Amino acid sequence: MYETVELERRGAAAIIRLDRPEALNAWNTTLGDELLHAVREVAGDDDVRAVCVTGAGRAFSSGADLRDMASRGLTEDGKLDVYTTLTTVYNPILTGLRRMPKPVVAALNGPAVGIGCSLALACDLLVAAPSAYLSLAFARIGLVPDGGSLAFVSARAGGGRAAEMAMLGGRVTATKALACGLVDEVLADDELDAGVAARLDALAAGPTAAYAGVKRQLNAWLYSGLDAQLELEARIQQEMAASGDFAEGVAAFLEKRDPEFRGA
Repeated sequence: MYETVELERRGAAAIIRLDRPEALNAWNTTLGDELLHAVREVAGDDDVRAVCVTGAGRAFSSGADLRDMASRGLTEDGKLDVYTTLTTVYNPILTGLRRMPKPVVAALNGPAVGIGCSLALACDLLVAAPSAYLSLAFARIGLVPDGGSLAFVSARAGGGRAAEMAMLGGRVTATKALACGLVDEVLADDELDAGVAARLDALAAGPTAAYAGVKRQLNAWLYSGLDAQLELEARIQQEMAASGDFAEGVAAFLEKRDPEFRGA
């Protein structure tokens, strides 16, 4: 049914697995569309009582696929149209996970970068392997964080951590992420699958309506302004996509060199 996403059923649980391991599960147009479909499918299936999101291969997700830019639409003035992609595909995926009336576990089998980091943080519980790390590397290509990532990081680890991750773009290791509350548990690489499966089975056998009530309370307290934040992100990101720094950042990435930003 899918080319870039695998949807697996495990009793009353479902596992959504990003399945572009050769590209470190980078998001191209097809993956975004299929992931949105998969999220909506499990959200609307009453037989699914718990969900896991993970990646195939050695990465959770390396973020947006910069080699897929040519397939994206353009604005009227000929700039890359990131606003439409964010508001019609990416953001509905993230709000779909946050508002899904069932628990969602992110199993970080490897790096979670950019929109991949946003995807992980949109989940309710995060379990990571020691080899995993989180990174908001948007500034490295002249962009700002999107996908609600600053709201998610701030809720879990505070605004200072969010600013550090957004501006410096470094890696937050699994150990450091556990210490600051960005992830909830770190399991050995060879224990991750079994540990997540046990947690998923326990959640699937638990009081689903109560879990949904917990999510409603958390969303009301922590993310009541999420829709407005996502809209603001999309508009600012569209501004950045029209900048010279973004063009230079993408070119430098593709040419495997350091970018020379000019601040505009």
